[in-house]
Amino acid sequence: MPKNKETATAAQQRKMLHKNLSFQAAEAYKLLRTNLQFTLPGDDEDGCRVIGITSSIHGEGKSTTAVNLSYTLAETGKRVLLIDGDMRLPSIGKKMEVQNAPGLSNALAASGSDVKIAIRPSNVFENWHFVTSGDIPPNPSELLGSRRMQSVLKAMTKEFDYIVIDLPPVNVVSDALVVSSLLDGMLVVVRENYTERKELRACIRQLNLSDAKVLGIVMSNVRDDHKRYGKYRKKYYSKYRYWDRETPQAEN
Repeated sequence: MPKNKETATAAQQRKMLHKNLSFQAAEAYKLLRTNLQFTLPGDDEDGCRVIGITSSIHGEGKSTTAVNLSYTLAETGKRVLLIDGDMRLPSIGKKMEVQNAPGLSNALAASGSDVKIAIRPSNVFENWHFVTSGDIPPNPSELLGSRRMQSVLKAMTKEFDYIVIDLPPVNVVSDALVVSSLLDGMLVVVRENYTERKELRACIRQLNLSDAKVLGIVMSNVRDDHKRYGKYRKKYYSKYRYWDRETPQAEN
């Protein structure tokens, strides 16, 4: 790809992230945040909420959703940690414009090291931190399903109110299923005019078989149809929508 085209693509991606979000997208993520707070009620005494973000296949916008959801949660003053749990095709480091290592894989592989070496502060909010994927390991599923992952995540929950983990697509690899038992719930991202119904059904089926708690579905790249939704909808229509966890079953 020519350098000028790469630069244009990077600039376009930045427009879709955290503080550069449009009004409509920012409001949509706030709605998602509100729905999550109702779905996972509690206060500071109840401890940290750990939320996984996945999809059925690659290219549905799960990583962008993970970044923006964690940012929106941090806006409320809560201590939030974003983790890149996709150690096969990592993207959080690129989106946050930092090197991937040291990161999650390094913290998991080095049993004697302090997990805090992988936690980095954002340059947006002092209460918003992130962990990149680290060096790409030969055994991502084994690392995510290890006792070391449990202990690392447990240590991180003591420092934060919310942890958002970007995970690989369910229909591609088993990584998200392996780590699902450590989560309070999972959000599934689907992309309008891209995700096939059969892929979504297979994804939800796999999550259910793994006893994962599916919190809901987030639809990305929703077309803004002004004529259909009228003047009020024209002003406030969101590019991302949230459904409760019963929606996939209702669609079947």
